Amino acid sequence: MRDSIITTFIRDNRSMNYRYLNYRFLRFVLVAGCLIVASSGCLYRMDIPQGNRIDPELIDRLEIGMTRNQVKFLLGSPAIIDPYRPDQWHYVYFLKDGSSQKSESRRMTLHFADDALFGIDGTINPG
Repeated sequence: MRDSIITTFIRDNRSMNYRYLNYRFLRFVLVAGCLIVASSGCLYRMDIPQGNRIDPELIDRLEIGMTRNQVKFLLGSPAIIDPYRPDQWHYVYFLKDGSSQKSESRRMTLHFADDALFGIDGTINPG
């Protein structure tokens, strides 16, 4: 009789400890989840620039008749050199604003003939 009372007491305490640990774990997960949800609005989202960032001053210095090397020295390497049209260089710029989630896209295509610049078109044009 005494042994059965002791084993019953031990078994009941074990199940109570498991229930208590489960309750503590559940409470921890719930509090952690609430903190994550509450702090998600406070995150910093940075701006994401991609491509060739070209200053307007550099674009204004572009001149018809410049060689490919002069253009590359001035603006840097183009984002895209079309393998089927090697006489065209494409400068592309894309910016996604982190705070407002708005995106801005600009492009400029330079046309060469006999290693000399003869045409500029796109949304980035010299002023």
